[in-house]
Amino acid sequence: MRPETDDFIPTRQSLLSRLRSWDDQESWRDFFDTYGRFIYGIARRSGLADAEAQDVVQDTFFAVAKQMPGFRYDPSIGSFKGWLQQITRRRVFDHLRKRRPEEQPARDGGAVDSMEEVADTTTPGFDALWEAEWQEHLLRTAIARVKRKTHPRQFQMFDLYVTQQWPMKAVMDTLGVNAAQVYMAKMRISRLIKAEVRLLQSQTI
Repeated sequence: MRPETDDFIPTRQSLLSRLRSWDDQESWRDFFDTYGRFIYGIARRSGLADAEAQDVVQDTFFAVAKQMPGFRYDPSIGSFKGWLQQITRRRVFDHLRKRRPEEQPARDGGAVDSMEEVADTTTPGFDALWEAEWQEHLLRTAIARVKRKTHPRQFQMFDLYVTQQWPMKAVMDTLGVNAAQVYMAKMRISRLIKAEVRLLQSQTI
């Protein structure tokens, strides 16, 4: 798994079609880069340890790979993202079920209440975790895209002031800029990131 991957290849129908061939290594790499870190994050939010989360990623992709040769995308039945969510849910539940009762994850804000909450498709717990991680995934990806498209100085002002929340004076002194330049960078980069998020949302099936 490449946890530092910042790219996002939208899972369009064309990519799903190419995934029907196990020999198409480039398409499978694109697919893994799109969803690997995301599924890992879901597993961790569900209370699994690092090694368990890594296993969930591998098990989920193996389950997807087995289905892809005969897979036909039909939006009238449901979204691909929703189908992947159910597969991931089952893999997370499998790992939680293997634990002894005293090893079950305690509720601490990010974790689910119990393995039943993960397994039961009628409860909102796992769905909420999935959606929260998905939105963070889109935001991370959008930021990475904008970073590649903008001037490094502009992005650095945004990153220090907005992301890292440095005081304005610290940003000004460190970069040798004035407050107006920092505010302008904040407004411009924020606008670009929002546009990228909307684009990514429109491209996901």
